[in-house]
Amino acid sequence: MLGANLDGEAVIPPAWQVDAGTRIAIVRAPLLASAVAMQGQHTKELNSGDRFAFGNNWARFLRDLSDTRIMEATRSLQHMLRVDDLRGKRFLDIGSGSGLFSLAARKLGAVVLSFDYDPESVACTEHLRQMNDLADAEWRVETGSVLDEDYLRTLGTWDVVYSWGVLHHTGKMWDALGSVSPLVAPGGLLFIAIYNDQREVSKWWRWLKRTYNRLPSPLRLPYTVVVMGPLEVLRFVATTARTRNPRAYFKAIGAYAKDKRGMSYWHDLVDWIGGYPFEVASPEAVFEFYRVRGFELLSLKTCGGRWGCNEFVFRRSTASP
Repeated sequence: MLGANLDGEAVIPPAWQVDAGTRIAIVRAPLLASAVAMQGQHTKELNSGDRFAFGNNWARFLRDLSDTRIMEATRSLQHMLRVDDLRGKRFLDIGSGSGLFSLAARKLGAVVLSFDYDPESVACTEHLRQMNDLADAEWRVETGSVLDEDYLRTLGTWDVVYSWGVLHHTGKMWDALGSVSPLVAPGGLLFIAIYNDQREVSKWWRWLKRTYNRLPSPLRLPYTVVVMGPLEVLRFVATTARTRNPRAYFKAIGAYAKDKRGMSYWHDLVDWIGGYPFEVASPEAVFEFYRVRGFELLSLKTCGGRWGCNEFVFRRSTASP
């Protein structure tokens, strides 16, 4: 978990290419008053059980970050955006989380701005930026909210706006979906992922997620096992029956990083059971929302009607106001 040293600097756990036991002090500028207020609101939401500690989970994920995961994240970005590189492009990462996809965009040559509402996520992203190149002036990391209109007005427009699995955690998903539209330059790309609407099943998941966040911390791991354990058993049985190989389930977990954008199976599972606020939308609803705002759908990757995220890549019309 992130903490602070005696000088008050943010400290995060060991990450990729960091020796075991090492802790990294994040070098950062003094926070603006608005960012301080935002952090206070974030702490209040955590303490009341109204928000999952996403940054805490991302900090743990960074302990397992490897060059292989970074490579898979970079490949997934190239695949969905249908590009070989992002040289000469400006990339805005909204809700940067661990910072992995900001790093991927930077490695593809983009000028990057990352921002997140969660202070621990900001620290994780800043850590990756410093690990990649401490003096890099073409990757900035900030504290900000996609619901803060004053902040968004300072950002201008971007060639690629990226927000994977973030906007449905704001508590005001449709407002957030609308807020990102003006940030995309005419002809630019918007890459988002939004939880699939399963109607009554989604209501059940919302209750389970809210319960997780209102439990005392020591009870959250047992709760995760109780809720997700039976589902994993069913997945094991189904995979074994389909492949006639009891090892296939474990091979799938081992290959998760390659198949799932460089992510971690366990950390994604914790993010799923804990991820709150929680809102959902059907692919059709998201498509129509952006169609009337002058966006053309270029790519769609659904989760097949199951629980999970549907991924969208839109292009903003060059005639957009």
